[in-house]
Amino acid sequence: MAAKRNDTIDEARALDHLMDLLRVPGLSRQERKVARAVTRKLRDAGCKTGWISYDDAALRVEGDLEVGNLIVKLPGTVAGPRLLFVGHMDTVPLCRGAVPVHRGNRIVSQGDTGLGADNRTAVACLVTLAETLLSGAIPHPPITLLFAVAEEIGLHGAKAVRKSDLGNPKMGFNIDSGPPADFITAALGAYRWTADIRGRSSHAGVHPEDGISAVLIAARAIRDIGHSGYFGKIQKGRNRGTSNVGLIEGGEASNQVTDKVRVTGECRSHEPEFLETILDVYRDSFERAAASVKNSAGKTGQVKFKAKKDYEAFALDRRDPVVTYAYRAAKAIGLKPTCNDVNGGLDANALNRKGIPTITFGAGQHSPHTVEEYVDIREYIDGCRLAVALASDNSEK
Repeated sequence: MAAKRNDTIDEARALDHLMDLLRVPGLSRQERKVARAVTRKLRDAGCKTGWISYDDAALRVEGDLEVGNLIVKLPGTVAGPRLLFVGHMDTVPLCRGAVPVHRGNRIVSQGDTGLGADNRTAVACLVTLAETLLSGAIPHPPITLLFAVAEEIGLHGAKAVRKSDLGNPKMGFNIDSGPPADFITAALGAYRWTADIRGRSSHAGVHPEDGISAVLIAARAIRDIGHSGYFGKIQKGRNRGTSNVGLIEGGEASNQVTDKVRVTGECRSHEPEFLETILDVYRDSFERAAASVKNSAGKTGQVKFKAKKDYEAFALDRRDPVVTYAYRAAKAIGLKPTCNDVNGGLDANALNRKGIPTITFGAGQHSPHTVEEYVDIREYIDGCRLAVALASDNSEK
């Protein structure tokens, strides 16, 4: 029988941590101030300097990162395999200048911005977890805290982190949702793609027949994708997915047949094979469209279609050890857990790919990426309690 978990936390301090961290700016790639604020709090809680480090993700991730992933390793007070707890530090641009305020049982943004609850609720929860464990009142195995960077723009921190730098944890718990007991045990995979279309420029009024319109090629390709049922929400028998064209760039003047257009978009699905099918439909449609548009000399357009896997899908079974353990922890503190899947990417996608079975639970964030974003205070506190419960009993794993 699993030992009873001690989920005692200082709720007032947990809220103080959240309010403090919501005030710290930290857009994707600009997480240094957040990391410094977290480090100060951890040191105040009794975390030794030698337990705190940054990995080299800033050197290995494409584009400029201010810092790498912040990794904190807490020694265990009892024997047992290491556990991983994860929360990403970055927020979306809509949260720039956010000022958090209390409003009833919620925390909201004072102005016309996002709040940053996605994912400062996780960051504050991890700080609260460390502070609670370091109080010495709760036995726990070795714990690793991962404060990941650049999640919002492609899970870059979680994809770059090395399992060995995390201490080779046996299982992981990612905090990035709303109700704590609504466990996310499956998430889809995604591609981002780019179609660079090349036509031929000519005067649109004098000799349009000499030109090859890259705009027309793009239009035909997107039309065909839509007609085939592979645009937007996709349902083909039992296979499900989504796709989107997000950006179209090109053209210089209305009297010039456009010779260059770039189209970018994405494809998503929980089924890996069907994800490849969706991507093939897009690639084939753009190539056929390019070949179909000819000028008076019989020349056709061309397209270079490139795709990059954003993240892999994952699906954990209800009987997997990480799921059954999380169920026990939630029930022990009075929560009613459920398993759910989501149509988005999470740091858990990357961690499961690395061989760290990882579920995601929430700490009260709602309506992320909108000006209506808020924190449900009770759910935030319950998320902190669940984190402590998960960390405080390593039996039956």
